[in-house]
Amino acid sequence: MAATAQSDSLTPPPRDDADGPSTMGVVIDRNIAALIKHRQDMRAVTGVQDRVADAITGFAGSMNFVYLHLVLYGGWIVVNLGWIGFIPKFDPTFVILAMVASVEAIFISTFVMISQNRMVKVADERADLDLQISLLAEHEITRVVTLVTEIARRMDVPEAHDPELEELSKDIAPERVLDRIQDTERKMEQASG
Repeated sequence: MAATAQSDSLTPPPRDDADGPSTMGVVIDRNIAALIKHRQDMRAVTGVQDRVADAITGFAGSMNFVYLHLVLYGGWIVVNLGWIGFIPKFDPTFVILAMVASVEAIFISTFVMISQNRMVKVADERADLDLQISLLAEHEITRVVTLVTEIARRMDVPEAHDPELEELSKDIAPERVLDRIQDTERKMEQASG
């Protein structure tokens, strides 16, 4: 019975192959589905103004926008240079064209900034999530190191007395890490300045 249990514990976990998805594949698929659902939920609560700004920004960042402007501004210039004789000039000094382009630039840059502000907010939320997951993983790994070290000590494994393990078994306070990063940056700036 003990031999069977030992051989079962040495059996490698199932792999993703033609026989079907492994447990890891199921977890990955579940996580992907959760992320996609979260994105869809976030889009559903996005306000009309933000959706309009995103649509305008999306169009302004496309080649169709470039082609449209080549046709419109190119036609404007060709007509007002008098190269098409049967169409009268309507802006021979191109002042109106400059004004239209300036106003358009003001609005497009505003829409781009609105979209970028939303993207920064989403990026901040993802960074917060990444930090929380990293802190949780660090805490869990610290607990595992503590347990494995204790098991190794009871089994009298020589590596269990490595002084580095004592340091690894301590939780890290994120605010202390941030303070240390800032202190190091200040010292580097002072040294270079």
